[in-house]
Amino acid sequence: MNKHNAIALGLALAGISATALAAPQPFNVQQLVKLNKLHSAALSNDGTKLVYGLKTIDDAGKGESDLYLLDLTSDKAALKLTSAKGTEHDAAFSPDGKSVYFIAARDGSSQLFRLPLDGGEAQQISKLPLDIDGFKLSADGKQVVMSMRVFPECDTLECSKDKFDAEAKRKSTGREYSQLMVRHWDTWFDHARNHLFVAPLDETGLGTPVDITVGQDTETPPKPFSGMEEVTFSPDGKTVVYSAKAPSKDQAWTTNYDLWQVPVTGGKAVNLTEKNIAWDAQPTFSADGRYLAYLAMKKPAFEADRYAIMMRDLVTGQEKEVAPLWDRSPSSIQFGADQRTLYVTAQDLGQVSIFEINTQFGDVRPIYNDGSNSLVGLAGDKLVFNHKSLSEPGDFYSIGLDGDRLTRLTESNKDKLAEIQFGEYQQFSFKGWNNEEVYGYWIKPANFEEGKKYPVAYLVHGGPQGSFGNSFSGRWNAQLWAGAGYGVVMVDFHGSTGYGQAFTDSISLDWGGKPLEDLQKGLAAVGKQQKWLDVDNACALGGSYGGYMMNWIQGNWNTGFKCLVNHAGLFDMRSMYHVTEELWFPEHEFGGSYEEAKSLYEKFNPANYVENWKTPMLVIHGEKDFRVPYDQGLAAFSYMQRNNIPSELLIFPDENHWILNPDNLQQWYAKVLGWMDRWTGKQ
Repeated sequence: MNKHNAIALGLALAGISATALAAPQPFNVQQLVKLNKLHSAALSNDGTKLVYGLKTIDDAGKGESDLYLLDLTSDKAALKLTSAKGTEHDAAFSPDGKSVYFIAARDGSSQLFRLPLDGGEAQQISKLPLDIDGFKLSADGKQVVMSMRVFPECDTLECSKDKFDAEAKRKSTGREYSQLMVRHWDTWFDHARNHLFVAPLDETGLGTPVDITVGQDTETPPKPFSGMEEVTFSPDGKTVVYSAKAPSKDQAWTTNYDLWQVPVTGGKAVNLTEKNIAWDAQPTFSADGRYLAYLAMKKPAFEADRYAIMMRDLVTGQEKEVAPLWDRSPSSIQFGADQRTLYVTAQDLGQVSIFEINTQFGDVRPIYNDGSNSLVGLAGDKLVFNHKSLSEPGDFYSIGLDGDRLTRLTESNKDKLAEIQFGEYQQFSFKGWNNEEVYGYWIKPANFEEGKKYPVAYLVHGGPQGSFGNSFSGRWNAQLWAGAGYGVVMVDFHGSTGYGQAFTDSISLDWGGKPLEDLQKGLAAVGKQQKWLDVDNACALGGSYGGYMMNWIQGNWNTGFKCLVNHAGLFDMRSMYHVTEELWFPEHEFGGSYEEAKSLYEKFNPANYVENWKTPMLVIHGEKDFRVPYDQGLAAFSYMQRNNIPSELLIFPDENHWILNPDNLQQWYAKVLGWMDRWTGKQ
């Protein structure tokens, strides 16, 4: 037996794995794609139990997802509830807490299942001809509302199924349209729509579903990123309220989502927010049925306006904005046990924080303000939430309503994180445009050595109304550059979210102005603050608006960087306007259609400054990207190739605006880091 085998045997006999003693290694993309992922969390009505999904990834990259049950009143480990192949998702407790409902595709079709918690196997309680995409139970558990994709002209599920089958067998391939939107995000419109169906539910199974949005040519809930948070039963179970656009031909250039209320038996839907021609979302009833809270923007055709919290008294009919002076935009709302308190999450200075709001006086009190947090629900005198940070991929925690008793509930990646070395990080600030305070983060290389200087990866977020804050991403993960030996810098320039609505609004009509000044001043400031950052040996990277900024930097700051990485960046604003799918976005950002605001589109058009381009650039794009179609990337690459500017192109035929395939993501990082190593001279 050799020395290494003898050591391994000794560790095994002691119950210690060799990997447990191995020194943590700098974070890499191979580790990222194998991290376990939490999803589909729900609390029981009494707040004593948490059910959640956990997708585990083995060393070969194969995934398995199951549901787990955690008793919040004990210290026992979570109990694994399911073991069937496939993914169970959209879990929910029955009102009495004795069963868990979920969606799974165990026979090839996504259907509703019920699992008794006192023992026994999960029972499939729906056998519908179409997939169920999402569901919610009524307060008494005797009804379920489901989202299914159907053809609006059909009056039965079988009719829609026949149409889908016929379309799949059709020999011709042409698509025919008479109005926008003909495609969205990464999918061509197939003339089907998401509709809501209500069905009775009892021990014997599911009754006959009723299409309560029958005939409507609109998505309920909105796609592609909204879910059942946009749908709710009234507490008495007599109606359903949902968010949707009114059927119209202007859906590509309007954000006028309204709240609609319809009887569970079907019939005419009543528009509850007809007076507001901006975005209304997330209808939420108090348990006693007295109040309806929801989120409402005020600017039409703007997707990044501040969400106001509106509360309607359903007895008096009066409505008011809650905490109108609070300059933050909530991303979720939940009623407290007293039916008068709201618990919300909102971006705040580089975090996504949890707040308590008194609906009577509008007082806002922070409960937890570190990292990126999403509420699961209220558990007695505690809140349960999912917490992420720049060094934490996500776990469930609980915290007292006073912000005390912070308790970790899960350790979904304990063993895997023990093998990873993350870089130290810290938030910083500087005086940006107009001498206003601007925030950002720096991250040290994972193997940082005092006294050394490190090349810089300067990450520029998309949106542009977005943020590279204290969170953990499965795509643009800042720690991967730290793991590769770079000092990472991220700046939340003017236009970023979480710093007040005026700060967010400031980028509109000024895409190439304030943000560029902030990026220039931010890099200079952090270089003075952190001497280990070699800001003279830096590469800048960005996607979407961040990719636009790479093209803008090429023409307007061409001495700033050794190289650039442009993912899905806008190159020519004229052609971009005429091929993107959500026309409301450029029309708001540039003050109208291209024909109406031509001068501003051209003022901030990267294509008009190509004579200044000289920095080596890697261009990356997905062929299924309909938000920024891939010809924008091809145009930038073609110009550079034709004019002898060092450039390379990476195209993914199967990806959209994002890189989602784990194998493609590994190729993405290998190419990006190799490109940066080449031009920074990093060894």
